[in-house]
Amino acid sequence: MGWSRRILVTAGLATVAAGATLGLGRFSYAPMPDRADLLNPDRYPIQTAFDVLGRRVSRGEADRLNATEAGRKELSAASGAVAIDPAMVERGRQAFYQETFGNEVFLTDVMGMLDGGLTPTQVALAVAKLGGQGTTNLQVALARDVRIGERTYRTGELVPTGLDVPKGGAFIIGIKTFSDRGHLRMGITCALCHAAVDPGTGKVVEGAPNTDLNAGLLMALAKNSSAYFMHASVPEADAKPAAEPEHTGSTGTGPALPDAEAVEAATKVQVASWPPGSFDSSADRVTNPTSIPSSFSAHGEPYSWSGREAVGPFAGLSSLNNNVHAANSDTTQLAAAAPWLFGMDAETYLGIVLRGAATESFRYRPGGTWTPSEVLRSVDPTPAAPGLNSYAVLPTYPATNYVTDNGLFTSVPGEPVNHANNAMSAFQNLLHPPAAKRHSATVQAGRAVFEKAGCGGCHSGPALTNHRIIPAAEIGTEPTRARAGAKMEARLSAPSLFATDTPFPLPADPVIVPVPLAGDTLAQVQLAWGQGGTDGGYKVPNLVGLAWTAPYLHDSGVAVGPDPATQLGVPGTLARGIAPDPSNSLRSLVDRDLRAKVVAANKASDTARIARVTGEGHAYWADAGTGVSRRDQDALIAYLLSIDTLTEPAATP
Repeated sequence: MGWSRRILVTAGLATVAAGATLGLGRFSYAPMPDRADLLNPDRYPIQTAFDVLGRRVSRGEADRLNATEAGRKELSAASGAVAIDPAMVERGRQAFYQETFGNEVFLTDVMGMLDGGLTPTQVALAVAKLGGQGTTNLQVALARDVRIGERTYRTGELVPTGLDVPKGGAFIIGIKTFSDRGHLRMGITCALCHAAVDPGTGKVVEGAPNTDLNAGLLMALAKNSSAYFMHASVPEADAKPAAEPEHTGSTGTGPALPDAEAVEAATKVQVASWPPGSFDSSADRVTNPTSIPSSFSAHGEPYSWSGREAVGPFAGLSSLNNNVHAANSDTTQLAAAAPWLFGMDAETYLGIVLRGAATESFRYRPGGTWTPSEVLRSVDPTPAAPGLNSYAVLPTYPATNYVTDNGLFTSVPGEPVNHANNAMSAFQNLLHPPAAKRHSATVQAGRAVFEKAGCGGCHSGPALTNHRIIPAAEIGTEPTRARAGAKMEARLSAPSLFATDTPFPLPADPVIVPVPLAGDTLAQVQLAWGQGGTDGGYKVPNLVGLAWTAPYLHDSGVAVGPDPATQLGVPGTLARGIAPDPSNSLRSLVDRDLRAKVVAANKASDTARIARVTGEGHAYWADAGTGVSRRDQDALIAYLLSIDTLTEPAATP
């Protein structure tokens, strides 16, 4: 489809949003770029035939195992084995760009992403105005005034969304649009956060983090930001109910709730503080967003910044993919765990989430005849599972399970349980960034500095990580996120999952596969979750694709713009719409004098303090204080920016 025709389609969607067309029937669409529209179309070759609960099995080993009964059992679905082939990878790519697992219902009908400051019409018009040129940061005019703290965003003001539209395209990468008999919904896919448009070419980089995605501000502009209060520091949710019956529920059935306006206002301030390119995925009632990681995931286990996604298929990568939709894109599923996670009963929790729902049928009305859970059941598109998304439910739900936060696996009807998440893992493990520009002599010198400075002590192996988790006190970064899983220890079940050939919807008696976890692995997992008497920790990240992942550290705090004299920290870069410069930001990672300035800039910002962005920690220096000259520091940075594939070719996925 040519871009001029795509523009017309986009304009048509604006008309749909206004309710003028497609009033009957159903329609959905999410873009998936052609290989010709990618800046990194090349992938690692498929060398892993099976994944068995995180163990890679080569084609040769698979042939040997299939020659014996015991080997065939090891490679069976009942043992948790996942077969990897081109069809599996292609399904993973399709799911990466187009699978929402039903989150459009929560995002649209509960949170009201289309009913706040931004509307489908304004978004479609913003895309149409690009004229096919594409953008890394779609500017959308507000449809109405929205107050966030002391700031009022005015009608017509252009908002930097960080949404990406490729050159020649007319749709936003990672957004899936649904029209259901005139009711428009918006869902998100993994590509929203883990694919990015290259500003130079307008092409898509598969696996690169969307480093300016303004997810927090987009949530703050929604009609019902309170639906995400559990991901933010909102003490107002614990406040005594207001006196008015419409807030207390005292005239009818239902819980006594805190003041709606206070909770909504506080939630908007907290989520709006997230730096662009970050997201708060921990429902611990603490504002602690982390940088969106890349999906250059081969040999990068464990996954997530704390390393808590570490066991099960693909060494935890499938767990990470699953929890994005099983724990983060539908907060209604947390109601059963609210007593031990949030200290509130399930009805109070759901009352706060649903009280401001954008769609009337989803809205809980204090003083009415239905409780919040009854309202949810009346509109739930997936009545066989908790929450609104499409879930396969372990018998241990809602207990924490180190393979899944809550015993839920997002799944697609008609294919095996968790299949799309496993397929995305197989796809992601083949991705690597575009080839880096390099000067071979400088890069070789930089590698020598890397080893001399001791970086290889932690950053070793094919992806330059030793796969270890470092205690928060030792690594020295802001510790809040490391403790985010501590409360989940109150309800903990043995790690398990469904056999990988289990159909969805589930049969009456599905096969459950236990996931072994003992010894050092258990100790590392407990550290990652902040459990077992630990204070939590952060993983040693892999270094493939650093040129695409600035800013650095889990809190996005190590950020420096093209001008290192004035563009320091999140306040001097992301908050001003300035992309962090990878070279300057890496210098601040290893140079203590520049880092001190970055940390000072972050500490001077009220917004950064709300989001707990400091840029502190990882005090491993390669600077004048350790005898590294500026020339050698330059070479080290050149080497780090040159890492565009696994360093050991024989270890490719």
